[in-house]
Amino acid sequence: MTDALMNAAMLRLWQLISPALPVGAYAYSQGQEYAIDAGWINDEASAQTWITGQLQNNLSALDIPVLKRLYQAWLDDEHDAVNYWTDYLYASREAVELQKEDRQTGMALAKVLSDQSIAHASDITRNKIITSDRLTFATLFSLAGVEWQVPLATLAQGYAWAWCENQITAAIKTVPLGQAAGQRMLATVISYIPDCVAAGLRRSDTQIGAMVPAVAIACAKHETQYTRLFRS
Repeated sequence: MTDALMNAAMLRLWQLISPALPVGAYAYSQGQEYAIDAGWINDEASAQTWITGQLQNNLSALDIPVLKRLYQAWLDDEHDAVNYWTDYLYASREAVELQKEDRQTGMALAKVLSDQSIAHASDITRNKIITSDRLTFATLFSLAGVEWQVPLATLAQGYAWAWCENQITAAIKTVPLGQAAGQRMLATVISYIPDCVAAGLRRSDTQIGAMVPAVAIACAKHETQYTRLFRS
């Protein structure tokens, strides 16, 4: 890839991971709001532990290896494989709240990419390619990566970075924490991203899967939490 193409791909990646991307990810806490209400998270250190634990034991074990397979499926134009790994990731979400988030942010990104003249994204908005009502954000994120020629490892790092930033923003709002604390957390958490992504990309099919019961419990409890800022 020439320097010009690489620069263009990186700029497109920044578009994908920008907080300005209109997919509504900011509206979800992925169980963090309940964890704060329950006292599991109550300061900078506990918030950092919660987020880092998910990065290492959830994203690295599940999202990143599935993102790799979705990327390859789009690259090969294998729609059956796109459906398989989309269903796999969707079914791996352990709470209804997480499934709704994936479906809603995935469809929102499909509409954004359709407006960018990505044909497969337009097909998804018309209920083509994806053969069920299941959809994930990673399905569309990987499609954009292929269309815009973002290298897989770089795309996966961007995916992880955007997730970390969103979780830290949720903690700043809800614990609450100051902006300085948020930047300290971000600096620490993102230092784990290269190793987590590399480990995730090395996983075989039989090694894919996450075990984060506290997150599943928090998301399930959040669905009926009396007072909440984030969507359920």
